[in-house]
Amino acid sequence: MAIVRALVPIDGRLVETEPKTKRGRRLIALDGETVTVLRRQAASQLAEQQMLGDDWIDGGRVFTAPSGAQLQPERKSAMFARLVHAAALPSIPLHGLRHTYASLALAKGVNPVIVSRRLGDTTVAFTLDTYSHVLPQVDAEAAELIAGYDAAWTSPPHPASR
Repeated sequence: MAIVRALVPIDGRLVETEPKTKRGRRLIALDGETVTVLRRQAASQLAEQQMLGDDWIDGGRVFTAPSGAQLQPERKSAMFARLVHAAALPSIPLHGLRHTYASLALAKGVNPVIVSRRLGDTTVAFTLDTYSHVLPQVDAEAAELIAGYDAAWTSPPHPASR
């Protein structure tokens, strides 16, 4: 998937711009399930477009109002909040999904360089500073991993023997 533009709110309206950093323009891989969902969405959108004919508003967006018009950010956020509530999940703002994604990816051991590139962050240091919260289970896994290293560990040479 190519990320080549951004929507920025300016004076109460959304303006399409270049991403704010050079790293913001990027290609990211999508998993098969996400591709399937996006294909279903495209088929649904095509059906809506065919029903509306000339009344369809073609803004080139994946997720739109039934007319094809761009969804406003506050409507997206409200829809997301309703879905979260209906699923009985903890309340989180829509933008919080970015934080959740990054934190979980880092916790699962995804290389920080890859996480940073996928997010379009300026630096890996920024990504790590912002998203790498030490979750208790990750800390425990690190302790066990390090403790288990002794089987393969050979004592380093004593400084005097060098």
